Amino acid sequence: MAMVGLFWITGDAVYVGAEPVGAGSGVRLTKDGVEVLEAGRGTFWTWDDVCDIEPLDVAVRSAGRRLVSLAVDALTAAVTGDGELPPAFTVRVTTADASVEAAVAAAVTGGIYGPVEYELSRTLLKRLARGTARLGDLLAWGRDHAADGTPAREERETLLLAWTGHTG
Repeated sequence: MAMVGLFWITGDAVYVGAEPVGAGSGVRLTKDGVEVLEAGRGTFWTWDDVCDIEPLDVAVRSAGRRLVSLAVDALTAAVTGDGELPPAFTVRVTTADASVEAAVAAAVTGGIYGPVEYELSRTLLKRLARGTARLGDLLAWGRDHAADGTPAREERETLLLAWTGHTG
């Protein structure tokens, strides 16, 4: 599995945020559609039914501010002994009939994303929902590379640019 932007990519699915564990909730993107996973059950829509996928309340900071936040979190955990669960954000899936929101765990260490990856991820989600980007590109990359782990930031941004249809 590998993290690229807001996405956690496996060999057969793409999650917005981290892949849920146990009774955790999540949003899974597959070649057939979008599934909101909650407490052992899921709500599924085909891609034709999905109008929008929007990440909400995502922690976004520049590289310097992200490092400071991670250092403060580590110090707080060391002093208090409290380890925290990964931070969460909300994903809203909108269809012609309804909007459904799910809390998902952040896939990135510390739960804080860089602004470039965040904006490219938002763009990619909108394009996937509109049918102007191909989830198959992410799935193919996952089959070939997810086992190698998360690539460096520059490579993640290059992948997101390619998947959104930007030439750079």
